Amino acid sequence: MSLPTPSAKPDTVNTTKNPQDTPAPRDALVIVNYGKSQLVEDRHGNLQRCVARRALDTIVSGDRVTWEATGPQTGVITAILPRQTLLGRRDDTRRVRPLAANIGQLLIVAAAKPAPERLLIDKYLLAAELIPVTPVLVINKDDLLDPGERNRLECLAGEYAAIGYPALFTSALRNTGIERFTQILAGKTSILVGQSGVGKSSLIRRLLPDLEIVIGKLSEASGQGRHTTTATTLYHLPTGGHLIDSPGVRDFRPGPAGADELAQGFREFRPWLGQCKFNNCRHLDEPDCAIIDAEKQGKINKRRLESYRQLLTTTK
Repeated sequence: MSLPTPSAKPDTVNTTKNPQDTPAPRDALVIVNYGKSQLVEDRHGNLQRCVARRALDTIVSGDRVTWEATGPQTGVITAILPRQTLLGRRDDTRRVRPLAANIGQLLIVAAAKPAPERLLIDKYLLAAELIPVTPVLVINKDDLLDPGERNRLECLAGEYAAIGYPALFTSALRNTGIERFTQILAGKTSILVGQSGVGKSSLIRRLLPDLEIVIGKLSEASGQGRHTTTATTLYHLPTGGHLIDSPGVRDFRPGPAGADELAQGFREFRPWLGQCKFNNCRHLDEPDCAIIDAEKQGKINKRRLESYRQLLTTTK
């Protein structure tokens, strides 16, 4: 009786993974970052609750990312796609923290109350110039202005219009300026910034009639029970484009900028840049400074020059 011929190799279990079994990374748009988790919208318009790999930079609203599913409506963000633009601010440790990505417009909202802070507006304009994105100055709560307040805000608007920043007066209550505002936003990704209490929320409710429905969907998808108003959030506009709402601030510190870059961020300085006696002129009190001479001739607003000098000492 002959014994069976042993096989050349023992039977083994094939542990090689089929490439089709590995979740393929997919693109998504970041709607809101809650800190430990992010809500992203996939290519089909569905919300997915994700966590990010530790090695990634801070993820913000407007980011385009790749993600892999880990369960029903959950996943992990694997990479941040290249950003076209990034708005950031410096924190107390002087690090630049991302606020929003891939924006095309920065909407600076002001009102009579709280009183507009011109330096804060100048900081946002500086950030817009250096990113660069288009800044839009929005004077809100037009319906609440008494004659004195209207005169002050029209003077403010005129000051900025003179250097190429026209202002739009709006009122969510009376629908003033909303049609024009909608046209400005259409087809673009914009972010609303400004002090607390200037009426950004009322503008968003006017622009987004189904806002409560959207907030409900975000709350349900986030798993946090409710959508926090302190989280920067991206909304889709009915006319196309996106609107990012950021929490109101007391102050905003743009990222570090050297004297040359800072001066370039003040657009009215540009015709005189490079004409100073000294190549390293900081436009403080140097002799034969073209910027100082232009201010003395009324070609540069004195208050704007003061803003530049204050920012020069605080953005190092």
